[in-house]
Amino acid sequence: MEDVNIKITDRDGVTHDIVAPTDMAMNLMEVVRSYELAPEGTIGVCGGMAMCASCQCYVLSKTKLPEMGDDEEAMLSEAFDVKDNSRLGCQIQITPEMEGLEVELAPES
Repeated sequence: MEDVNIKITDRDGVTHDIVAPTDMAMNLMEVVRSYELAPEGTIGVCGGMAMCASCQCYVLSKTKLPEMGDDEEAMLSEAFDVKDNSRLGCQIQITPEMEGLEVELAPES
């Protein structure tokens, strides 16, 4: 088992140092939910299907992430508060390569 260290800044501007497992097939949205870093019902509303953008976050680190898929790109094209570094947390799998990832949760829309 290999865990990774991630920094997540919540919607109140508080940064949390998180240890996330890489052996549970979790994505970033599920990690945020499991650590209760956003009020229930405000993140992952669609269940991680890239259909609501409630898990949008801004990637602050230079961590190499997988390419954005068509569904994620389409959802972000319709979302609010989108920036150049926006990604959907549900589309970022927690893998050993995510070590040092730093993200900020986008405002609730």
